[in-house]
Amino acid sequence: MSKAIDKLQTALKAVREKTDFVPDIALVLGSGLGAYADSIKTVCEIPYSELPGFPVSTVQGHSGKFIFGYDGDKKIVCMKGRVHMYEGYEPSDVVMPIRLMKLMGAKILFLTNAAGGINENFHPGCLMLIEDQISFLVRNPLVGPNVEELGTRFPDMTHIYDESLSGIIIKTAEELNSELFKGVYVQLSGPSYESPADIKALRLLGGSAVGMSTAIEAIAARHAGMKVCGISVISNMAAGITGEELNHAEVQKAADSVSARFEELVKKSIAAF
Repeated sequence: MSKAIDKLQTALKAVREKTDFVPDIALVLGSGLGAYADSIKTVCEIPYSELPGFPVSTVQGHSGKFIFGYDGDKKIVCMKGRVHMYEGYEPSDVVMPIRLMKLMGAKILFLTNAAGGINENFHPGCLMLIEDQISFLVRNPLVGPNVEELGTRFPDMTHIYDESLSGIIIKTAEELNSELFKGVYVQLSGPSYESPADIKALRLLGGSAVGMSTAIEAIAARHAGMKVCGISVISNMAAGITGEELNHAEVQKAADSVSARFEELVKKSIAAF
């Protein structure tokens, strides 16, 4: 048994000592987007700190716990807060929660984040469906011995974001008359925000929005056979577009301003999955 799967099995055992809940859908809530977790019928909560060898969130706006419960008839495990590479974690540790939720039973991964808008048609507070991603600027989470118990050595990433799930989100947004952009998400390591020259380069590469999470989580999920979908809340325009300096408080403020619309879109989309 590999070291990675041994760590996962140890964490899974700790989860099973607290709950036998088997989720269908895993949801990751990004910066300032944790309010959705308060809307589900909670069965159990487990702080990451109670799981042996598990990475713990250290960032303001990330509570750092699993929440198990029901959204209607859908069985959900919700990550209220995630961990990031800039906190000092290796990519394999950052994606450990994703892999653990797969082992819990989740078949779908719904990723969310707060991101900077590269596309100049975006505006703070708008939502972007993630159609594809650029991840080669950060270390791949699958580097090292392959976890054979989860997936193949060389997984295909042609369709990282499931088209059927994305179609449901698009249709739901239309039914709600809710503005929803589409685009390509770029992950960088952080924790510093990008320079204006970085953003010009990312735009040339085809990026629509940029952040410090998500892409490696999607890779790990696809490696493990999960269906993936994702939404970015555009919390600010990226560096150099408006000339304003960026700060984390503004990111949280913008995410808070759109939380009700975001929550409605997530809830109704999940109901249709």
